[in-house]
Amino acid sequence: MVSMAVVIAVASTATVNAKCLGWTSDRVEDGAFWLAFLRSLVARGLSGVKLVTSDSHQGLKSAIAAVLQGSSWQRCRTHFMRNALALVPKGAQQMVAATIRTVFFQPDADNARATWGRVADGFRPRWPRLAQLLDAAEDES
Repeated sequence: MVSMAVVIAVASTATVNAKCLGWTSDRVEDGAFWLAFLRSLVARGLSGVKLVTSDSHQGLKSAIAAVLQGSSWQRCRTHFMRNALALVPKGAQQMVAATIRTVFFQPDADNARATWGRVADGFRPRWPRLAQLLDAAEDES
């Protein structure tokens, strides 16, 4: 058995809810892989990308900056939550997830930032690595 990464690019627009733009697979998910994949999408006509939402893979983020100039990047909440929950015991995961999600229900960016800081500070004594992840990801989510 060989472990493979399978990636799918999906687009949403004002008129299209979700459309598969392309997919690929490889055994290595590095910067060169992401660069080739994004270039293949552009070669097939992809343009006007405003926002890319993905995990925080540095190779992917670099490829987005190189190939999709002018687009913004946002960290995927699902991937972020997986990263966060991996840092706490299983018995605490439901509470931690619910606490982090409170940030996403804030009415505006200022309240979200304030809540994010309180959540990180609340976790800091018990789970400092989780608080560090929150600190580092504050502007990504």
